[in-house]
Amino acid sequence: MKYIITLLVLVFSITMHAQEVQKDGKTYDVKKDKIFLDGKDVTETLSIEETASILESARLINEKLATTAIAEKAKEKAKKEAEKLEKAKQKNITKTEKEAKKLEKEKKKAEKAQKKAEKELKKQKKAQANLDKANKKLDAAQKKYEKLKSKGKLSPEDNTKWLDKLEKLQKSISKAKNKI
Repeated sequence: MKYIITLLVLVFSITMHAQEVQKDGKTYDVKKDKIFLDGKDVTETLSIEETASILESARLINEKLATTAIAEKAKEKAKKEAEKLEKAKQKNITKTEKEAKKLEKEKKKAEKAQKKAEKELKKQKKAQANLDKANKKLDAAQKKYEKLKSKGKLSPEDNTKWLDKLEKLQKSISKAKNKI
C-alpha cells in the first residue's frame, strides 16, 4: 500500500510540475500544452513544428518517467515475492528440521526399548541356566546320597549333613524358579 501511494504521488508530481525539454541549446519548461522559456510563455511565438517537437519530447519524458515508476513498482513487488518465498522456504526448513528431530527421538526411544527387551531376555536365559544347573546339582547330590545310604557308609552325622545339603539345593531351585 505504501508503494502504491508513493507511485501515485510520483505520477501526480510529474504531471503537475513543468517538464524540462532541451532543444537547440535552450531549456523549455512544458506545463500542460504551454511552453515557457525563462518563465515567459513562448507557445505562440514558436512555429507549429517546433511546438509539436517540444510537446512530443515532453510527452516522451513523461512516458519514460511513468515507465520507470511502473518498473520500480514491479521491482518492489518482485522483491516482496522473493521475501515471501524465502520466509516460506525457511518455515519449511524449520518444519522439516522439527520432523527430523521428532523422528530421531522416536528412533532413540525404540532403540532403548529394544535394548531393554534384549536385557530382559538375557536375564531370563541366565535365570533358566541357573535353574538347570541347580537341578543338575540336586540330582547329582541325591544320587550320591542314595548310593552312600544304600551302601551303609553314612553315619548319623553325615546323614544330617547330606539332608541339609539337599534342602539347600531345594531352596536354590525355588529361588531360581521365582526369578523366571
